[in-house]
Amino acid sequence: MQNTEINVSIKYLSQKIGNEIKEPFYATNGSAGMDLCAVLDEPYLLKAGERALISTGIALEIPENAAAFIYARSGLGIKHGICLANGVGVIDSDYRGEIKVGLINLGGEDYLINPGERIAQMVFSPVQKAVLTVKEDLEKTERGEGGFGSTGKS
Repeated sequence: MQNTEINVSIKYLSQKIGNEIKEPFYATNGSAGMDLCAVLDEPYLLKAGERALISTGIALEIPENAAAFIYARSGLGIKHGICLANGVGVIDSDYRGEIKVGLINLGGEDYLINPGERIAQMVFSPVQKAVLTVKEDLEKTERGEGGFGSTGKS
């Protein structure tokens, strides 16, 4: 089997990481994403309908031709309506600032985010650059220009 690891350097921006708050980690051997925890001095009340930028206390050095993608935690989304405000966060290989998670409360009730709580997951992946070629006509396909829902329900 081919090596699927990406070597990433991490810098802790808070002394709480590794002490009071877990460093990013894979919850199980089969986890695709590393859990990211909230680095807060005190609990934060995310009111229904509110957006907030939550600190993770880390910065990364991601190799060229790779990126980190930040996804919502499914339990927070389904049980409480806590999702990412931007859908999916993209951390480019040349970004060196703190990783922060933009959360939005789409639920009907306020939600208390506690220091050290797992708030998102981070997946690393190779990235390919596209070379665009302008054409007058594109190759025909069976689907053609059929948009949303055009393939029907099966």
